[in-house]
Amino acid sequence: MSRESYQQALDELRAAVVDMGTLVVERLEAALTALRSVDEDLAQSVIDGDDEINDLYLALEADCIDLFALQQPVATDLRFVAASFKIITDLERVADLATNLAAYAQSADRRLAPEVDVDTIGREATEMVERSIDAYRREDIDECRAVAADDDELDALCQRASETVARDLIEREADGDDGWAVEQLLDDVSALLLTVRDLERVGDHAVNIAARTLYMVETDSELIY
Repeated sequence: MSRESYQQALDELRAAVVDMGTLVVERLEAALTALRSVDEDLAQSVIDGDDEINDLYLALEADCIDLFALQQPVATDLRFVAASFKIITDLERVADLATNLAAYAQSADRRLAPEVDVDTIGREATEMVERSIDAYRREDIDECRAVAADDDELDALCQRASETVARDLIEREADGDDGWAVEQLLDDVSALLLTVRDLERVGDHAVNIAARTLYMVETDSELIY
């Protein structure tokens, strides 16, 4: 492969990773919309679309392996391919979390669970993924550090949400006349706690993407460990 073709392959890999990131963000936004509006059809479309993300991940994984094996990249190029390989793994896991959220939208009633601002948490987590992918695209090390710093705020939002749910359960009196109501309440609360947990994990994956990008650009591992 000529140097020009090799560089084209690297450029195409970067563009494909960014495209995968855009698609994953769209699925995450759709899952959050399904949760907010209790749209079971939209939730199902997110679940059904997970195979597309998995296929894209496998194709990009193969591209990375081919570049490793056939071109034996070194220095900057090696870090770029390695970072891209790690980043698509994080994106695939974000897509899995979006599928989880869609499943919660189908299974939970949400009328009995306490009020928790899932929209704000979801928006913060989604924006972190978008920003981390943009930082990868532009090799923006300042944005990488900003994404990592914002994870503390997301963690705080998730912690407050979990505490709200726990406090509500402690204070609420069980409806002794209707066992179904108690069971439904527990199902709703469980789904809500899992939603908060998964959104926190989305933020963690955004930080991973930022960390790998920072290392790719500056060989700085401060965000990795």
